[in-house]
Order: sequence, then C-alpha cells, then structure tokens
Amino acid sequence: MLELLWVNSGKGRTLLSRHPRGLFPLFFTEMWERFSFYCMMALLTLYMDAPESEGGLGFHENSSSQIYGFYKGFLYFTPLFGGLLADRLWGFTRTIFAGGIAMMAGHLALAGEGLAFFYAGLCLLIIGNGLFKPNISTMVGNLYHRNPDLKDQGYNIFYMGINIGAFIAPLVANGLKNAVGWHTAFGAAAVGMALSLVIFYLCRKLVVEGERTASRVVEQTPSVNGDGVANSVAGNERLRIQALFIIFGVVVLFWMAFHQNGLTLSRWARDHTEPFLGIDFRDNAALTLCINPFLVIVLTPILVMFWGWLKRIGWEVSTPKKMAIGMVLTASCFLVMAMGGLAGGNAGRVSVFWLIGGYFLVTIGELCLSPMGLSVVSKLAPARHAGLFMGGWFVATAFGNYLSGAIGVFWREWSHSAFFFFLVVTSLGAAAVLALFLPRLEAAVKSVAPTPPSPQLVASENGDRASEAIMEKVR
Repeated sequence: MLELLWVNSGKGRTLLSRHPRGLFPLFFTEMWERFSFYCMMALLTLYMDAPESEGGLGFHENSSSQIYGFYKGFLYFTPLFGGLLADRLWGFTRTIFAGGIAMMAGHLALAGEGLAFFYAGLCLLIIGNGLFKPNISTMVGNLYHRNPDLKDQGYNIFYMGINIGAFIAPLVANGLKNAVGWHTAFGAAAVGMALSLVIFYLCRKLVVEGERTASRVVEQTPSVNGDGVANSVAGNERLRIQALFIIFGVVVLFWMAFHQNGLTLSRWARDHTEPFLGIDFRDNAALTLCINPFLVIVLTPILVMFWGWLKRIGWEVSTPKKMAIGMVLTASCFLVMAMGGLAGGNAGRVSVFWLIGGYFLVTIGELCLSPMGLSVVSKLAPARHAGLFMGGWFVATAFGNYLSGAIGVFWREWSHSAFFFFLVVTSLGAAAVLALFLPRLEAAVKSVAPTPPSPQLVASENGDRASEAIMEKVR
C-alpha cells in the first residue's frame, strides 16, 4: 500500500522519490516510538517530585535529579550493546523489534502502582531503548548508500518525525494526568509503542535495504597503488575514528545542557513561570515540553532550505561547522535563561517568553548538531562497525544525560542564574573544541568519498524507474 502511494502521489512523488522508500516507514516507526518515550519523559521528574497525596512518589528533588540522570544515562548507554548485537548476531530488523517489545512492557509496568512497578518499568525501557535506538538510526543511514549526498537531508526528515511524536506526547500525557491520573498517562505511552511496532512489522519489506551487513558494504577509501594501499586505508580509517571521538566528547556537553528540558527547565516552568493564556504552569508544566518539538517541526524545513541555498550559491557549511554553530546557540539559550533568573526568576515568577526564547535558540542549536551528528557518525564509521559506532554516539549521549541529572542537584544550592551561567560556559567550551579541531574534522568528512553504485545496483535502479514509468502510463 505504501509503495503504491509512493508511486502514485502526483506532484509529491517528484520530491519524495529522491529519498529511499524505506525512509518514511522508519519515519513513522520512530515517530510513534518517540511519542511513547516523551509521554513518559514529560511526566517523569514531575511524578517523582509530586507528593504522595497528589499521586506522585514524593521524592526529594535531589533524589529525583539523581534518578533522572542515572535513568537517562543508562537509557543511552545500552545502545552500545544493542549496536553490537545487531552487527554480530540478530541484524537490525530483529533487534529493533525486540527492543520495541521490551519498551512496550516497560510502559505497561509504569502504568502500575508502587515502586516495584516504577523501577521495573525503568529497567525494561533502558533495555528496550538500547536495542531499538541505535539500529533504527543506522538503518536510515544505510538506505542512502546509493545517494549519500541526500543523507543529511534524510536525517533531518527523520529527525522531524521524532519531534512530531515528541510534540503530541506532552499534550496527551498532561491531559490524561490531569483528567484521570499519572498511571493512565503512562499507559498511553504503551499504546504509542504498540503502534510503532505494527508499522515497522507491516512495512518490513520496504526497509529491507537498510538491513545491510558489513560484508555487503564496500569501504570507501582513496585509490592508491602498490604497498601504499594498506597504509592509506589504515590512515583514512584512523582519521575518521579520531574525528568520531572528538565529536563524541563534544556531544557529552551538548546533551548535559539540552536535557535540562526534562529536569530543571520543567521545574522552572512549574515554580518560576507566570500563568499564560489561562494556563497555570504549576499544574501544567509538562506542556512546556511541547515548545521544543513544535519549533523543530516549524524550523526544520526552513533550515534545510537555508543550508540548501547556501550550497547552491557556493557557501556550503560543512557538518563540523554546523555543529560548532549549534553549540554557540546552545550557550545563547542558557544565557537567555540566566537573564531571566536575574530579571526575577531566581526567587519569583517571570514571563513564559523567557522559556520560549531559550527553547527557540537551543532548538536551532539542536538542529545544527543532533541530526548532523547522526549523519556524520553514519558517514565516518567503518562499515563493519557501523552499529557499534552509532552505539558510541548514544554512549556519549549517555554520559551527557547522566551529567544533566548529576548537576541538577545544584539547582537549589546555586541561584538559578548561576546554574544557567555554568551551562553557558560548558557549551562555549564545546564550541571552542570544535573550532580547534575543525581542520581535522573537515578532512575526515572529505575523506569519505561517495561510492559509485555497482553495475548491478544501477541496473536495479533503472529497472525500478522503468516500472514506475509503465505505471505512470497506465495511470
């Protein structure tokens, strides 16, 4: 059905047919998985902080911060093992499906009452995310082996799917929490995960091209004669791996800052934001988690067109430069929040537009860094270890996530403006690292030359186009 829609979609076919057919099934699979994830994340900190009389767990804020950090850290550490499992044993499709089942079970556990269900749910979500997350991202990259120049754009489209799910989730979770209770809202996350699994299963034939093992991938290396071949191959791969580790170090600091959205920025919304349009954020702080994904949905096509325009006029911005810009924008976000603290938010309530302004800046920064990071990892990772290095991206994310909770314990010990100024400094430090190693990073990216398609792939592609042409005439 999806294949027929692809071929017969009129004017839309011209745009969509530039991308692999498997992209959009993966788009919707990830969209509903992220819906389930962000339903839970919109409520996690607020649920732990809420007193037992209001149905929460009644944890001290420092305990909530530590649990948040450990959970987010382990959540993105397990993808290292999920990537290895997919590379060596199960393949991407089977590993993704197993992870989805584990996550659905985790959300169902959170829908139960009591600490045993709470901790069991977190553990199942950690395991499931480790199996699911790195491998669906790797499959997206694998789809572009015939047209690698579209890979950045493909990841931006994929990233927008993530944020459609992330935008809907807090609306549903907050509404169900206020109308029925915490546990029903957690149960809605299980429904989202079930939809994700159904879509992935029904469309498994469309995404089969993303199931590419190292034995079928040709490493892209410079052409060198004689004994220089081995050294050139090793040197090229060494440069790429060094670049990956530099990027991994930078994203630790990015995610440490960014993932304050589910922790201290949620507390800022609850405790330090004035009501707006009749919304009292003391009971609706989860709604502020819609701001970032909404802005991603709006800004993604604008940014994609902007990068494309720069490329057409000969001013193309390299992926490492985009990432450096992203870190500067992240620092700008927390500078705005620090100013909001000094303007009265340290002790009282201030306008929601401080929060919206901060989210606007960090969202553009996220779009410069996160989808670009996924793309560059997919490009630079040696093919035989693609899942492993995509797992490495998530391990770096794990350390950043853990640190987001670890520094969260200072939310009450420091003034809020001092807390935000700390994140300004760390984000600018990451930008400086990228600027320092920019030549090496750009050399690594340039060393990955597109692989010409094999005659068999060209013949297959020409056959597909001929079939589509026949269908056009029939139609």
